[in-house]
This record gives sequence, C-alpha cells and structure tokens, in this order.
Amino acid sequence: MPKLNILFTLLVTAAAALPGPRGAQAQTPQEIARWEQEAQRVTIIRDDWGIAHIYGHTDADAVFGVEYAQAEDDFNRVETNYLNALGRLAEAEGESQIWRDLRMKLFMDPDTLKAEYAASPAWLKQLMDAFADGLNFYLYKHPEVKPRVITHFEPWMALSFTEGSIGGDIERVNLIEVAAFYGDVPLAGRQGRGDGPPPEPSGSNGIAIAPANTLDHHALLWINPHTSFYFRSELQMVSDEGLDAYGAVTWGQFFIYQGFNPTAGWMHTSSGVDNIDEFLETVVKKGDRRFYRYGNKDLPMAQRTIDVPYKTATGMAHRTFTAYFTQHGPVVRSVGNRWVSISLMQSPVKALTQSYTRTKAKDYAAWRKIMQLHTNSSNNTIFADAEGNIAYFHSNYIPRRDTSFDWTKPVDGSNPATAYHGLLSTDETPHLLNPPVGWLYNSNNWPWSAAGPDSPRRNDFHRYVATSNEESPRGYHAQRLLPNHKDFTMASLTAAAFDSYLPAFATMIPPLIKAYDATPGANPLKARLAKKITLLRGWDYRWGINSVPTSLAVFWGTDIMHRVGREARAAGMSAEDYVVQRASSDELLQSLAAAANQIPADFGPWQPPWGDINRFPRINDDIDPNFDDAKPSIPVPFTSSIWGSLASFGARAYPNTKKWYGTSGNSFVAVVEFGDSVRARAVTAGGESGDVHSPHFADEAERYATGNLRVVYFYRSQLQGHTEREYHPGG
Repeated sequence: MPKLNILFTLLVTAAAALPGPRGAQAQTPQEIARWEQEAQRVTIIRDDWGIAHIYGHTDADAVFGVEYAQAEDDFNRVETNYLNALGRLAEAEGESQIWRDLRMKLFMDPDTLKAEYAASPAWLKQLMDAFADGLNFYLYKHPEVKPRVITHFEPWMALSFTEGSIGGDIERVNLIEVAAFYGDVPLAGRQGRGDGPPPEPSGSNGIAIAPANTLDHHALLWINPHTSFYFRSELQMVSDEGLDAYGAVTWGQFFIYQGFNPTAGWMHTSSGVDNIDEFLETVVKKGDRRFYRYGNKDLPMAQRTIDVPYKTATGMAHRTFTAYFTQHGPVVRSVGNRWVSISLMQSPVKALTQSYTRTKAKDYAAWRKIMQLHTNSSNNTIFADAEGNIAYFHSNYIPRRDTSFDWTKPVDGSNPATAYHGLLSTDETPHLLNPPVGWLYNSNNWPWSAAGPDSPRRNDFHRYVATSNEESPRGYHAQRLLPNHKDFTMASLTAAAFDSYLPAFATMIPPLIKAYDATPGANPLKARLAKKITLLRGWDYRWGINSVPTSLAVFWGTDIMHRVGREARAAGMSAEDYVVQRASSDELLQSLAAAANQIPADFGPWQPPWGDINRFPRINDDIDPNFDDAKPSIPVPFTSSIWGSLASFGARAYPNTKKWYGTSGNSFVAVVEFGDSVRARAVTAGGESGDVHSPHFADEAERYATGNLRVVYFYRSQLQGHTEREYHPGG
C-alpha cells in the first residue's frame, strides 16, 4: 500500500556541537526557599545496609524525601526511567532510540498530562509537587551531578510513570512494526521470532499462607519479584497522616510497589490476562483527510504531529511524524491494506491514585475497595493482612467483550460488535479469599492452580481473563511445596522459596534417557554419551553450586529449546512440553552431544560444577553492563526460572565471556509475618547504592546468592544501634 503515513523531516540544530553535560536548571530564590522548608520537615535515617527510612509530617513530605533519597542512591536510574516514560531516550542515547520514543509518545502527550495534573485532586497534586521538588532539590544541592537530559522535573511528569511493573503495557507494542509503519523501515526478515528458546521468564513469585497453616498462627507473605537487577530501590516511607510502608520502589516513583505496611502486604506478579487489543481499521481518504469505517459510517481519523529529538555527534536532530488515532487508540502497524490500532489502559490519574493509596490500605476490605479504580492492568496480586486474610486478585483492568471474537488476534474495528462494554468487576475475574486449603500463590502462571483444589475454575470465567494453555514449571514446583504443611514459619517459607528442585528437567530428562537406552550400541553416540547419561540418570534434579549435573542439564536444556523453539511455537506449545511429547530421539541425543562439546570448549574439563559457570558480578552501575571473566564475581546456585526454580537467576554468556552472568531474576526478596506487630526479613540484589564507592554497593551480594535474608528494621525503635546516618535532605 502507499506509505500514506510517512511525514517526517530531519532538522539539525544550528549548534555546531552538542552542548556538554548540563547541571540543574537555574532556580528562583522562591523555589529554593520552598525546598529548604520542605527538607526541614523530612528526616532520613540510613540503616546499616544503607536503606533509607523516610519520615515526614505529611504524605507530601515523605514523597519529597523519597525522591531525594532515591536520587542520592542512583540518580541515573531515576532519570533514565523518566526518559523512557516521556519518550526522550533518544535525546540521551541517539538515533537507535527513535522508535522507542515514538512508541511512548503515541500514548504519552505532555500537554494532555499537564491538563490532567491541573485537574487532579488537591491531595494528589501535592504529592506530584513534592515528587518534582525532591528531585529538583537534589540537583540543586548536587551541582556535580550532570543529568543526561532532564535538568528540571515537573509535577505532571509523575503521570507518565504510574505503574511500577517492569515492561509495562506499552512495551507490548512491537517496535519493528512501529518503525515499518511510520518510518518506512523494511519489515521483511525482521519480524519473525525465528529459532531459539523462549525468552527469560519475567515476572515474580508471590505466596500467602493462612494462619491455620503457620506455626504461630499468623499470616505469612512471600514477596519475590523477578526483574532486571537494580530495577527498584528498597526503602520505607512514613508520615503523620497514616502512611507507613516498606518495600521496593521503582526508581523515581513515590509509592511502594511490592511491600507491606504494619497490617497488610502485597505482591504483584505479571498477569497472563488478555486486556490489550488490536483493531483492524478500514481507512479511506477523502480529499486531504483520512477516515476509518465504523458500522455504516466513516469517522474522521485524528492526527497528531510528534517530534522526536535525538542526539547526534554534530548536534541535536529531530524527526517529525504524523501519528494517527482512531477511537480504539493509536495506529501502530498495518496488516495488508488495513491499519492496526491498539487499545490499552490509559488512565494515569486513576492509576497513580490506585498505586499510591493501596500502600495505606490496612486490611482486605480497604484493599478491595481501592481495586474499584480498575487500573492494575498488567499484574495479579497476592495479598495478606494482620486479620489473617489471604487473597488473590487477578488483573483488574479487563474490558468486557463479545466472546464470539478471538481477542488474542486483531479484530475487525469496523464492526460495532467489537466495542467494549465497561470493565469486569472483581467478582467477574479470578479471585480468592481465604481458600480452605490455607495457601495461595502465583508465579506468572494461570490462576487455575492458585490454591490447589480451591482454585478458581476456568469454565466460570470469560476465556480472555487468562491466555495460558498449560501449567508452568514454577507452578508445578509451588504445588509440590505448599500443600500439607501446618507449621510454616518465616524461615521455612524462605526455605521453600529457595527449594532447589527443577521440575522442567524432571520431565525433560526421562525422554532423553529413554532415547539413549533405545539407541543401538553401534551408534557412535552410544559410547560418546555414556558418561553424560550416567551423570543425568543419577541426578536428583536439584541445583547447587557444586552440582555437575546442573551444568550439563542447563547446557543441554538451552540447546534443545533452541532447536525446537520454532516448532514449539508453531504448535502452540511450551518448549518443555514439545521436548517431552514431540522431539525425536535424534534431536534429543544430538543436542546432548552438542552441549557436551560446548562445556569443555568453554571451561576445559567437561565436568565444571554449576557455581563455576553461573556468576553474580557487580562491577559498576551501568544499566547495560559489560562483563569480564577476569573481574570478581560470586557463584550463584539457583538457575533460570525457565527450569522451574522459584528462586530465579537469569544468566547467559556474553560475546567476550565463557562464564554466565546474571542480569535478572530475584531482585528484592522479602518474607513478612503479620502478628501483633509486623516482622520481615529481606535482601536486595547486590546492594542499595548505585555508587561503586559506597559500602552498600555490593554488601548484600553474598546474602543474595545464598538466600540469607537480613532483618528489616520496620519500627523506628529497631533502628537504634543500626543507624548509619540521620539527616534532613540537603543536610
């Protein structure tokens, strides 16, 4: 089809060279005086792990302190998150980020956010004002810090980043297809997923145990987000207005995303809900205008000019695009001669309200009431409180749709029958409260096993509430660990969450051994693989630093999933199930031979223990780190969660390394007990500070690798004897 959608210009600024790093924007005396007054109402206590406990008179004071403390710990990550959320990464990183920025700007318009900020309730505006003031005060007090782009934060910017999940809804939009549609970038040869194993699983584990199943008859909560490392800070925020929350905060945000308060706790896991829809649009041109068909009408297509500045070696350049919108949302790609628009949750004020106010919810009833805002779009929630309630909430942004359509594929946008009819209520989605079995969990898997025999029933819900077709290895693992225990403690729940069993290999290796046993003795593979099969035949399917079978199994599993990846996806199966059910004997054995060859090629002898391969380094705070086998690192016993390990460590080799280095998986990990008072233990990947010179840059690395959670100092009295520094922001 003709490229009707392309309208861009390339403008280069008159500056002969890009300006050097800039400090904070010049501030007025009135602003400085306001910040100084705000700072005096805030006290930050750094404990002996460098974790900030922020105390303010008002919620806004606490927010001011939270932003200041986060900037102290890692301003680069704070700024980078907002560069991404605002569609301004290319201003810092250059042309490679143009399409990412364009994608964000299709959904995020500064003028719209400014208007929404202006119309926000006074209490929320105060929090957003404090958010900007805290960051700007930090830049004012630290002129040596040179922001890459954002030299002055505005309150409305908080509305661009209201959901703390890694990989928000917008990232479901394919960048390659956006570039093909708006930039005339060739799509052929770039879109297919091709061969290869499934991507490293993202998401999290959440577990709640009812008082009846615990030794001390208190509800327990396991908080275990799987994200890229250092994606969130760990802190506590307290005010005299009822705020008292502890946990993980995505850099730059001002609400506890995963955490707890004195009487309730929450853990979010990535949901398999189908709540992002594509619509095939029939577009016609009449004169200079474009229209799209809806029923028997042609509706005018909205247009907006989007400017994307980007950094170059000789100046700041710009690309300008004309973006198109229907009633469903922005146009993001084309299929044949039809354009495709996309609909996803876009309610930033309500989303920020829900993200913040739920941290003050004291019990199940309060949490459920806040869920009526319906903006927790991409996550499920595991919840526990001091009243002994445990609960599972599914994603609570789910449009009600006509089930005669397959919503996993683009639907006909011209057909009025595809219109949404409001949102499903909590009662219309998978939901659990105090299941008789006494436990519940979610590991990014379907909700149909969340509480064993007391789980929601698939047939009771619309099919679009969950897209998974099979149980995950982590799901099987959780179901082995949680039933038939009436004596859970914080320690035993932690031990269960670090259980070393690998369910994927328990199902994948028996077919491999069977294929070997059936191989004729004359086949060269029979002798060649004999020792490897003996090793795997005697393995208990458990990871460990000194485990040689783990090394062989992971290399083989990675190789065989690469080999069958395309066929598994075509069959609509997980790679694990495809290996078990459809892979040929030759595929299985040839893959083991390849893995057995690769190990000695990389490590010398073919029997290196897993800890020699699987390593955790923290050399610097680069967001995209470079690894070096000559640099220090520590062994990590647990594997990728793709093999069913609840404790996750996503690692791989890099072009210049033989060892495998982790960049994602367990990040902030906590276990919480709700009794007469709240008790918790936690650990953060590496350490709290992003400053390589800080004693808290990597002081938690060994604890992280061994699952040795430290005591959380939740109450101010607990900080006595564990205080490293107490100060006002700027002090």
